[in-house]
Amino acid sequence: MAYSGRCACGSVRLEISGEPVAARQCWCRQCQQIAAGGPTNNAIFNAEDVAIAGTLSHGTWQSASGNTLTFHFCPSCGTQIFGQSSGRMHLKTVRFGALDPNHGLRPEAVIWTDDAPGWAQIDPTVESWPRQPPAPPPTG
Repeated sequence: MAYSGRCACGSVRLEISGEPVAARQCWCRQCQQIAAGGPTNNAIFNAEDVAIAGTLSHGTWQSASGNTLTFHFCPSCGTQIFGQSSGRMHLKTVRFGALDPNHGLRPEAVIWTDDAPGWAQIDPTVESWPRQPPAPPPTG
């Protein structure tokens, strides 16, 4: 199945040719900051499977692991498109909100639950990690 998506204003478009290697909800503090206080919901794809048309802006921060995390977004409307770790350049973490509706994906794991606020609703039927889980294995 292929996936497609766009930002809210349509300036940035995505075409994804492969299946995700993982799908996660992240409650780390940085994700809460870029997601207006909630978690980010993400599908992790092999970088080579993700084609993006349009201009992106980006911001960076250093993670607890020491890796640089870069988040890419539309400079016109602010829609978060994807994130990428300097330690995992073979992967792109695409935000569910950038994907077209009815993509059928849902988080398979919830990560950084130690950073979640007390009011967070974490699905007890989904695997959870208090911090960062191991990286998805390389594919292909």
